[in-house]
Amino acid sequence: MTPRRPSRKQARRDAVFVLYQREVTDLALETLLANRAASEGYDLDEFTMHSIAGVVDRRPEIDAELAANSPAWPLSRIAPLERSILRLALWELRSGETPPAVAIDEAVRLAKRYSTDEAASLVNGILAGALRTGRSGAGDGHDQETS
Repeated sequence: MTPRRPSRKQARRDAVFVLYQREVTDLALETLLANRAASEGYDLDEFTMHSIAGVVDRRPEIDAELAANSPAWPLSRIAPLERSILRLALWELRSGETPPAVAIDEAVRLAKRYSTDEAASLVNGILAGALRTGRSGAGDGHDQETS
């Protein structure tokens, strides 16, 4: 088998799926990464690995910001797949890895493809709120502004 590199869209999808599986299984992250690479037939790329590590490392901060931007939908009510999509997109927004419009568009696209149009609307609304309330790019993770 010839190794191939995933596109950025595939890399983002890989990251979401690993983050989702991490939330719903008891498997070690290393096992999830190896399983994903084996199922896709390519090594996970640097963006995938970096973004997964970023979400895992900053999850408490990411979840706090998501909760602040979703008062009508506590994180516990949001399905694990959508939470994983939101976490990755918010990490991308706050890390400066991806332009904001691209991060939100890709998150909405993932929600539409793997969930529902309603989930896509929820993802879009939460991320748009997060974008309005704190633009920090690379740095401290998020602004301290609260409503």
